[in-house]
Amino acid sequence: MSLLAVARNCLALALLASAGPSVHAEGAARLPEIEYVAPDQSVWTIRTDRHGQPENPLFPVAEALFARAGIPWHGRSYPAARMFKYLQDGSAQFSMLVKAPALNDCCLFSRKPIAVAEIRVFHLGGQPAVAKLDDLAGKSIITIHGYSYGGLLAFVNDGRNRVSNNLALTHSAAFKMLAQRRADYVIDYARPAAEVLAETPLTGLQSSVLSRQEVHLVLHKSYPDAPAVLARLEAIADTLDVDRIMRTTKK
Repeated sequence: MSLLAVARNCLALALLASAGPSVHAEGAARLPEIEYVAPDQSVWTIRTDRHGQPENPLFPVAEALFARAGIPWHGRSYPAARMFKYLQDGSAQFSMLVKAPALNDCCLFSRKPIAVAEIRVFHLGGQPAVAKLDDLAGKSIITIHGYSYGGLLAFVNDGRNRVSNNLALTHSAAFKMLAQRRADYVIDYARPAAEVLAETPLTGLQSSVLSRQEVHLVLHKSYPDAPAVLARLEAIADTLDVDRIMRTTKK
């Protein structure tokens, strides 16, 4: 072999050795496994898995995302405070959440939302419709234990707003309380409420949108080549029918 050929081979090997990790599907297997952490109280469904834990319809979305990206992953659900702690300290690397200020320093957010969690206010005949949060001032409401409603409870808990808040342990219990006229309004996420009301309709029930919470891809800044990986995941998300995936029940 000529000296020129040897030199060319050495140069090629050097270039390969110095190449950084690819974020494309063919190179993504070299990236470390991602832990996707989610809150253990679903805003999407009342369904539970075979272990009795709330289902997370975003896990199948993550499966589609990471399969296309070629990145290994696993998902776990935690109480909200622990989930945020793991994201902040880098113990977990990924989630799909609203843009929480507590994660601004540690994480990147996708430019566009992957989904929207809609919060609605439900009432029976005889009560005026609620068009905005201020309309709840001086009213009696029912909320479901464990939800922060994207920060809306700050208004409810502010004594100056004179809101009487009655806690229900489940979505179903909240609508039973409303049917018994124990309060004037129920505040609930649209999809769990729709599942409850499909099983137990309430005659004369009306509702209006109180808030739409945009849910974004969240990636920890310490993950290798995080901006490029997030951009790759967001590009894949643009090709997915996320709503259809989320509405498909696993059998």
